[in-house]
Order: sequence, then C-alpha cells, then structure tokens
Amino acid sequence: MPDRTSDPTGTPALILASASPRRRELLARLGIEPQRIAAANIDETPRKAEPPRDYARRMAREKAQALGSAEAFVLAGDTVVVAGRRILPKAEDESIALACLKLLSGRRHRVLSAVALMAPDGTLRERLSETIVRFKPLSAQEIAAYLAGGEWHGKAGGYAIQGSAEGLIAWISGSHSGVVGLPLFETRAVLRAAGFAIA
Repeated sequence: MPDRTSDPTGTPALILASASPRRRELLARLGIEPQRIAAANIDETPRKAEPPRDYARRMAREKAQALGSAEAFVLAGDTVVVAGRRILPKAEDESIALACLKLLSGRRHRVLSAVALMAPDGTLRERLSETIVRFKPLSAQEIAAYLAGGEWHGKAGGYAIQGSAEGLIAWISGSHSGVVGLPLFETRAVLRAAGFAIA
C-alpha cells in the first residue's frame, strides 16, 4: 500500500495503527481507506490491579502515540473481553480458547472496545464502547466444533463474533462492531471531532 501522508486534496492522511484486517474492513464501512497500516509495537501487559476500562483505553492510546505523525492522523483501537473483573487473554493456543469458552458458557461478559485518534498537532481524542454479550450454555460438542474451525486463534476471549460464534450468542447489548474490533459510532465521533473529512 502506498505510504502517502496526504490525499490529493491536501487533507492529512490516516494511519491505521493495527495489522488487523477486521479493523480495516470496519473502517471501510465508514468510507475510509487508510493510506498506511502499521502495527504498533508496544507492551500489552496489564498493570497490577489495572481496571479493564483503563487498560483498554491505555492500549489504544499507547498504540496511537507509538505511531504519532506530524503529517497524519493515527487511529488505534483495542478490544478487551472481561469476565467479572478478569481480563481474558488472546487465545494463542487451543487450550486458552477452550478455557475461555468454558468460562463464558451460559453467562454474560463485557467487551470493552477503545478507540484513540492522534491528530497531526498531537491532540489525542479517545472513546470507549462497552457491550454486554451472553453465550448460550455451550455443550462439549459445540465447544469442540467451534475450536475445530480455528476462528478462535488470536482472538480476545477465544472467539470471533463475526464468525460462527455468532450462532452461539443468545443476546447482545451494545456495539456489534465494537466486539468485532472497532466501534464505528465512537470511531466516527472522534474523526469528526478532530476535523477529519468524513460524511
């Protein structure tokens, strides 16, 4: 992808501080194609006793700051799955995904999705969406079938709502796009507040 710092009209470009194809696809729903995509290399370890909301906001903020540019807007997001007060990990192996799905089976959990926008002048704007999700009680066979599909890999909480897991979710209140990885209402709000050209 071209590494441009402005569009043909001279408007500052947008850098998406995420390698997630899902965030790029969601951003396209707002009619936006980032001029550059780059994953921010930051330490994502939660601090001791750090509240989940603070953690999600900090991760989005630090990603935006890591790629801050005097010639471009930098948009970053972070999505956290929370059971009670516990931040669930990204499922990098099947045992983690299995543990997450067993924990989430038949109960409500929260998905916190933070978005941060760093303007070329260094101004930082942030928003956070909170969504409540409840899985149906999951049988061992349903969990095994989901794990076999591989959609869980790398996903916070061990599932991807945009895939077959949506058929296992009994109820949701909040931002569907936030659970996928980028809350579009909040994203549009920070872009417009910063003066980024968006319909």
